[in-house]
Amino acid sequence: MIKVLLVEDDAPTRWRLQDALGATGEFAVTAVATVTEARTHLCEAVPRVLLTDLQLPDGHGLDLIRETRHRHPETEIMVISILGDEESVIAAIRQGATGYLLKDAFPTDIAATVRDLVAGHSPISASIARFIVRRTQVQPAAAPAPQGLNTARLTPREIDILWGIAKGFSYADIAGHLGLSRQTVPGHIKNIYRKLEVNTRGEAVFEALQQGLIRL
Repeated sequence: MIKVLLVEDDAPTRWRLQDALGATGEFAVTAVATVTEARTHLCEAVPRVLLTDLQLPDGHGLDLIRETRHRHPETEIMVISILGDEESVIAAIRQGATGYLLKDAFPTDIAATVRDLVAGHSPISASIARFIVRRTQVQPAAAPAPQGLNTARLTPREIDILWGIAKGFSYADIAGHLGLSRQTVPGHIKNIYRKLEVNTRGEAVFEALQQGLIRL
């Protein structure tokens, strides 16, 4: 069973998500409504997945994301929020979220989306993906930056793997596309994280886009 901690203060939304995940028999869902309740649960058990809203009655989901990423780096974190502004999305990714869904663009199969998250993908609502792409396309034009900025000194192979991560490919997919052994991909990703000074796939993709290392 995949342990999921769901933090959502809107009761109908919380029930809907809990029911949809619970019905599959694959997920053990603990649902809470506040940051305080979530922190209490995190002291008692480590979830494989944290699904959290950002605007909560007693605090902000960003604090919860940051604390969880720091204390439980193996936990996959996805935001489920009505906030689709650039500031909220970028802040969540920087704090450690690897997925971001808008409540008004909810996938029909949330269980499949959580499975993708656990499998190493980064589910993101289409409108958010579009503005991230626009942001990375506009910035180089405004500031034509240095050719081939690669301050992290990533190797061509590591940049290829980063592109695969950005596309949401699994480790097996990346290995297959690049003709690598599946077992070598985590080692490359570990080196990428170290060189970019990040801790999650979302952060790595964000930094790579910012530095112009990859384009989507």
